[in-house]
Amino acid sequence: MLIDDHALLREVVCEALNVEPDMVVVGVAASGSTGILHCDIKQPDVVLLDGNIPDESLTETVRAIRSASPNARVLIVSMPDDPALVRQLLDCGVRGCLNKSASRTDLVSSIRAVCADNIRIVLHVSVEALTHIASTADCPDVLTRREMEILTLVSKAMSNRQISRRLTIAEGTVKRHLGTIFTKLGARSRLEAVNKAVSIGLIARAG
Repeated sequence: MLIDDHALLREVVCEALNVEPDMVVVGVAASGSTGILHCDIKQPDVVLLDGNIPDESLTETVRAIRSASPNARVLIVSMPDDPALVRQLLDCGVRGCLNKSASRTDLVSSIRAVCADNIRIVLHVSVEALTHIASTADCPDVLTRREMEILTLVSKAMSNRQISRRLTIAEGTVKRHLGTIFTKLGARSRLEAVNKAVSIGLIARAG
């Protein structure tokens, strides 16, 4: 289910998702109130909700969607870069937040990931927002963009030292990120983490 007040964006997103072999758009709405009614009827697996619909409370819309369709995974698209709001939405049960700079590939992989596992995703938000989110124990399963970058490099058989050089971060920081990734994915090794991330569509398998 797609809820967005821009007709052109609705068309573009629908076209992008309907060509995926495992996805179909079951309904679209231009407002949260209409989307909630559609969710009650259609009971979608995933709801893509625009984070910038005018004159609507994002958190209230999320709560109403989850009440109407309890099993739906809500992904916020075009998310404002507001750390407090991201945290609040995750506390409301949102499965992912994507900033407007996220790509089609980001969107598709995020949909598959939240359908396949109990992780949450925050992409393309500022360092300040991620720091704020990561500092709270209420959202322990959020997989950040940095963690997915590291997972992708691990899948290319890069060592911690190589990853630290590529991302210009300390090797100890890479190790800490990997420990967090293992916990979130329920993995015990680099290979298991990569295999699980690939299997749920979170990262692409290295060629």
